[in-house]
Amino acid sequence: MTNPRWKRRPEGSTWGDFGPDDQLGRLNLVTPEKVLQGIREVKTGKTFCLSLPLDYPGGNVINPRRHPPVLKPTERNGRPNMNYPLRCDDPTALDIVCDDQVLLTLQYSTQWDSLSHVGQMFDADGDGIPEDVFYNGYRAGTDIIGPVRYDMQGNQTPTGETSGARKLGVENMAVSCVQGRAVMIDLEAHFGRSGKIVGYEDLMMVLEKDKVVVEPGDFVCIRTGFAQLLLDMKKQPDPKVLFSTTSAFDGRDERLRQWVTYSGAVALLADNYAVEASPARPCADDHCAMLPLHAHCLFKLGCYLGEMWYLTELADWLRANGRNRFLLTAPPLRLPGAVGSPATPVATV
Repeated sequence: MTNPRWKRRPEGSTWGDFGPDDQLGRLNLVTPEKVLQGIREVKTGKTFCLSLPLDYPGGNVINPRRHPPVLKPTERNGRPNMNYPLRCDDPTALDIVCDDQVLLTLQYSTQWDSLSHVGQMFDADGDGIPEDVFYNGYRAGTDIIGPVRYDMQGNQTPTGETSGARKLGVENMAVSCVQGRAVMIDLEAHFGRSGKIVGYEDLMMVLEKDKVVVEPGDFVCIRTGFAQLLLDMKKQPDPKVLFSTTSAFDGRDERLRQWVTYSGAVALLADNYAVEASPARPCADDHCAMLPLHAHCLFKLGCYLGEMWYLTELADWLRANGRNRFLLTAPPLRLPGAVGSPATPVATV
C-alpha cells in the first residue's frame, strides 16, 4: 500500500486503512450503529459532567508551558463591557450587558489530543532519510505549520506563515460529533493511590475482574484518581504527590500497546496527566519515543487521547450499579487549525 504522501507506513499502523486522505483515524469506527449502542446504554437518563473546571490544575507547576485561562471583559467604547449600561450610549436604554473574552491554553485542563498533537521522525519516503510526519503521512511544515521550521540539528528558520494544523486539526473531530458508546476501566478501584505503573498483565486482571469488554468503536475511560486529587488540592497542585500516588499506563509495554491496536478503541480517556507514565521507562533502543503510547496511538493508529477528564462521580456510580458502559458525548471546540482542545464531556447512563 502506498499513498501520495508516503511510500512506507509505520509497522502496525492504520495509515491508509480509512482512505488516502483520511483525517479522522479511529473516529471512522464510530458508525451509526455504535452511536445506537451507546444510546441503548442509557437506562436512567442521569448525566455526569466529565470536565474539571477549566482553571484547574492551577498555576503552571505541572507544565510550565501551559497557563491558566485569563478571563476579562471585552471593551465597548473604550470601557469594560461588563455590567455596561447601554444608557451610556442611549439615554432611553434600560439594558445592562456583559461580554467577555478569554486567553486560553487549549490543553491546560480537561482536554483532547488531536492527531496533529504528536508526530514522529519516520522515513515515509523510503529514501533512508526520516521526515517529520504525523498520522497518515501528513507533514510538518506543509500540513502542520509553525512560525519556525526546525532542521535535524534543531536549528530554526522563520517560516513567515500563520501557525496551525491545515490537516488533522481538532475541527475534524468536532464535525464528527464524538458521540458513542464508552466503557470505564477503574484502575483506582484495584490499585488505589499506589502510583502503580500499569502494564498488560495488570490491565487484563482489571478487565477480567470487572467484566469489562472493549469492542472496536468504543471510547475507553480510565479512572486513576488523579483529577480528584487535583480538585482536592484546590489549585495548589503538588506534582510529586500527584504523579507518585496515581496510576498510569506503561507506554513501554509492547503487549499493552498491542492491546490498544487489537481492541479497536477509538480513544483512551484518562483522568490523569498523560494517560501513560511520564517520563516513560528507559528505552533499550538507540532512538525511541519519549511518550511511546502517544506515538502508538496518535501517530500510528489514529487513536485519540484525552487527559485530566473528571471521572470520579461517574466511575463511583457505575461501580455502585454494577455497570461499566454508558453513552459519551464529547466534541471538542470547532476551532480550525488547533492541535488540542478543552472538553466538557457528558456521560449519560
